[in-house]
Amino acid sequence: MRFRAWFGCTTPGCDETYELNEIVYKCRKCGRGDKRSGLLEVTHDIEKLRESRTPDQWKKLFERRYLRTAYPYGSGVWGKKELVCPNVDDGNVVSIYEGGSNLFWADRLGRDIGLTDLWVKLCGNSHSGSFKDLGMTVLVSMVNQMIHEGQKIRAVVCASTGDTSASLAAYCATAGIPAVVILPRDKISIPQLIQPLANGALTLALDTDFDGCMDIVAHLSQDTRYYIANSFNSLRLEGQKTIAIEMVQQFDWEPIDWVIVPGGNLGNVSAIGKGFLMMKELGLIEKLPRLVCAQAHNANPLYRLYQRGLPEGRFRPMQAKETQANAIRIGDPVNLNKAISTIKAVPGSMVLEATENELANAAAYADRFGLFNCPHTAVALSVLLKLVDRGEINGSDRVIVISTANGLKFPDFKIGYHTREMQAVSTRHANEAVPLEAKIEQVVDTLEKRLPA
Repeated sequence: MRFRAWFGCTTPGCDETYELNEIVYKCRKCGRGDKRSGLLEVTHDIEKLRESRTPDQWKKLFERRYLRTAYPYGSGVWGKKELVCPNVDDGNVVSIYEGGSNLFWADRLGRDIGLTDLWVKLCGNSHSGSFKDLGMTVLVSMVNQMIHEGQKIRAVVCASTGDTSASLAAYCATAGIPAVVILPRDKISIPQLIQPLANGALTLALDTDFDGCMDIVAHLSQDTRYYIANSFNSLRLEGQKTIAIEMVQQFDWEPIDWVIVPGGNLGNVSAIGKGFLMMKELGLIEKLPRLVCAQAHNANPLYRLYQRGLPEGRFRPMQAKETQANAIRIGDPVNLNKAISTIKAVPGSMVLEATENELANAAAYADRFGLFNCPHTAVALSVLLKLVDRGEINGSDRVIVISTANGLKFPDFKIGYHTREMQAVSTRHANEAVPLEAKIEQVVDTLEKRLPA
C-alpha cells in the first residue's frame, strides 16, 4: 500500500495543506505576524495506516527491520518509514543508520535515589554525537528527493548552537549537497565547531546569540535557493519522534511512566510527544507517559509561561542569559506553540527548571554512576532529582531521561567543574588528579588514604 504525508497548518481552524516537496515553512494563508504563527506540521493519513496493518503487524514489521542491513530500513528512523516520511524514494534516502541508541539502565544511580526502573536514552551515541541526526536524515533525504526531481537548491542552511550544524554538515557531506551553518561566535565548544568545518560546510560565525542567527536564517528563508534546516521545518520533528517509538520498542512495547526531555527551541519535546500520541492512535500503546520538559533557569521561557498556567496569547520572549547548557540557551523558541499543545495533549505533563548550580552538580553526580553527561542532559537529570525529592515519581515508576548529546563534545564543561572554575556553581562532586612523584611509597600511601577499606 502506498502511503503519503503532507504539511498541514497548525493554526486551529485552518485547513491549508502543502506537499512535502514544496519549499514552504509557514502557512501562506495565516503564517503572518510572529515567527510562530502558521507553522506547519507533517500530517499522516492515520485511517489508512490503521487499515493497512493491525498493531501487532506494525510491531512485527518494526522488529523485523530493526538494526538490520536492508538499506535504509535498518535505520532506527527509516525502519518506521511509513510513520515518518513515506514520500521519499528509498534510493534518495540519506542515512548513516541513525537511531538504535542504547537505553542505559542507570541501576546504581536509580538505587541511590530510590528508583528501581531508571533509564537514560543515549541519543548522543550517534554519528555526529547528538539526537539531531534523527531529524536531519529526514530533512536531507527530502532535499535529496527534491533535487532529483529537478528543484534548484543551492544549499541547505541552518542556525545552530553546535549540534544542528554538526548533523547538517555530516548528512549534506554524505549526500554531496552544499551546507551553510550560521553560528554565534565564541558561544559553542571547539569540538562542536570543528565538526561542520571538517565536513566541508561553509561556516559563518556571527557576533550575536542563537536568536540573532535565527533572524538571519529567517531572511534567507525568503530565497528558495536556500533550504532551511532549523526545527521550524517540521520534517526534522518527524525523525525525532522515533525516539518515542524506539524506546517503547526497546521495552517490548510495554508502558513507560515518565519521560524527561531537555527543552530549548522545544522541537524535541514536541516531537517525542507526537510520537507517543501517534502510537496511541494506532493502538501500539494504550497508556501515555507523563512528559516533562526541563529548561535551564537562565533560558526558561516555557517554564515561565507554565507557571502562569500556559495562557494563550500571553507569551513574551526573554533575553536568554549565559548557561552551561548552551544548546538550549534560547529565549524565543520557535516551537513554543507545538510544545504547549503537546503538554496539554499528554496528561500529567509539566515544565520544570534547573539552575546552573543544580545542573552542573547533577551532571557530575550522575557521571559517578557510569554516565558522561552533556550539560543539556544535566538539566533533565536535575529535574529528575527534584521530582524524586518531591515524591512525585514513585520508586517503582519506569523513568527515562533523554540524553541529547555525547558528553565528549563538552570538555570545557567537565574540566571547569572538576577544577572548580565554574562561576555560580558550588561543586559537590569535583574529582581532581593527584600529582605524585614516581615513588612506590607515595603511591601506596595515597591508595591507603583515598580508597575504601
